[in-house]
Amino acid sequence: MELKLTKPIVFFDLETTGINIAKDRIVEISILKIFPNGNKESKTWLVNPEIEIPKEASDIHGITNEQVVTEPTFKELATKVSEMIEGCDLAGFNSNRFDIPLLAEEMLRAGVDFDMNNRVAVDVQVIFHKKEERTLSAAYKFYCGKSLENAHSAEADTNATYEILKAQLDKYNDLENDINFLNEYSTFSKRADFAGFVVFNEEGDEIFTFGKYKGQKVVDVLAKDKGYFSWIQNAEFPLYTKKVLAEIKRKINSKKSSSTLEDLKNKFNQKL
Repeated sequence: MELKLTKPIVFFDLETTGINIAKDRIVEISILKIFPNGNKESKTWLVNPEIEIPKEASDIHGITNEQVVTEPTFKELATKVSEMIEGCDLAGFNSNRFDIPLLAEEMLRAGVDFDMNNRVAVDVQVIFHKKEERTLSAAYKFYCGKSLENAHSAEADTNATYEILKAQLDKYNDLENDINFLNEYSTFSKRADFAGFVVFNEEGDEIFTFGKYKGQKVVDVLAKDKGYFSWIQNAEFPLYTKKVLAEIKRKINSKKSSSTLEDLKNKFNQKL
């Protein structure tokens, strides 16, 4: 079943130096862009991570330090990647928990803005786990009847993920061929940031999920502990988490300024 799209969707996969979203770097990125008319555009880059690729990581994806030493850095590629995904929804395998958060970190580190405003994400792994609970290779075999050659190659994984999603739509009648539905279905929790340090509660308020203020509203914490915001901004939290908290703080200050201005106007009118 082909996807019903109202705008392009980008399937992508990252191979990295490790799994720490805040510290690790991309060594390969593959993008498969699907347009509403069915046309496709794809691009794969090897990336110089500017840090050592651990042997454990190379053993998984096969990319070594020697292979990427002359390749462009992500900072050099960031604008091209940003242009390719602009105006697109995103999809991947375990992308909500790993690929999108790490891509966001690399973008922000390179000085290129990134957010999920006006776009949604479909995590094919979540659909798979809710239905069958297996790995990408097993999913490809299960849904597509094929063996995944070159597993942990970003390009092979990206194309397999796209095929799996189409096969999932064919297999499960309760899955709607609608990107917004698939976004909701493939999301375990509503996160304000990608890493899950800040999530939305049932009332739609941002709350912390860690530390001494776990479960408390962000706005309440920032109001009563003014040093907490500075601590997070200077600690080793993901850049996108810091960006989300900075935006919440900006909104708080904006409301305070509006309230102060309104109070001044009321006092002035009372004197008149």
